[in-house]
Amino acid sequence: MRCCAPTVRYGQLRDRRSPFPRTSGIKLPQRYVDLLYVRNGGTPVRPRCPTNFETSWAPDHFEISAILGIGGSPGLENSAYMIAEWEYPDIGLVICSTPSGGHDTVMLDRSGAVVYIDEDRVPRQAARSIEEFVAMLY
Repeated sequence: MRCCAPTVRYGQLRDRRSPFPRTSGIKLPQRYVDLLYVRNGGTPVRPRCPTNFETSWAPDHFEISAILGIGGSPGLENSAYMIAEWEYPDIGLVICSTPSGGHDTVMLDRSGAVVYIDEDRVPRQAARSIEEFVAMLY
């Protein structure tokens, strides 16, 4: 599952035991863990995700500037802070940064679905899984 260009923002993951702190209370789907070991976050090669709903970004898509990895800033471990700071719904983990700088975001909800959070803070499902989300990017 290749999706991100090489980046210096996140270090390479080497320890296969637990790539994400258990204190988050959320278990990452295995496909996301696999992606982190291939490329621990970074700038997507294809940054746009098509939608069947209008966003503040465009009538038919949103754009991401990075898929978050572990150990960067921001990284997955900063999700709780971002949820509190930007008043996102507490439904899971922030997994992407966007060009808006916080006005919208992309999250992995507790069921494993990828959801888009726009300025109205209403979660809208973008993909059923992280694998489907990465495959949809154009």
